[in-house]
Amino acid sequence: MADPIKIRATLQGEFTDIRVLMPHPMETGQRRDTASGKVLPAHFIQAFTLSANGKPLVSAQLNTSVSRNPLFAFRARDLKAGDRIVVSWTDTSGAQRSDEATVGA
Repeated sequence: MADPIKIRATLQGEFTDIRVLMPHPMETGQRRDTASGKVLPAHFIQAFTLSANGKPLVSAQLNTSVSRNPLFAFRARDLKAGDRIVVSWTDTSGAQRSDEATVGA
């Protein structure tokens, strides 16, 4: 399975700043292997979701134009210290990953 998703959620006044780093190679399917010259197959995160306390906040579809190890940042209202944040993704090979964190003060 892939490396853990790194999630940081910090209260900033009435908002919560959420940063998500998803380790993944994000191969476009257009690059060639330097040794063999063959095209490397596409392998990227296709969809991800971010939820807080079981309620969806973000649902996204990604494509090949997103860089390796994508980093996303969001702001949310009405969260408080200790609330549970969950990030999940599915890639083009069917692999899945889900990790969680709590909102810090």
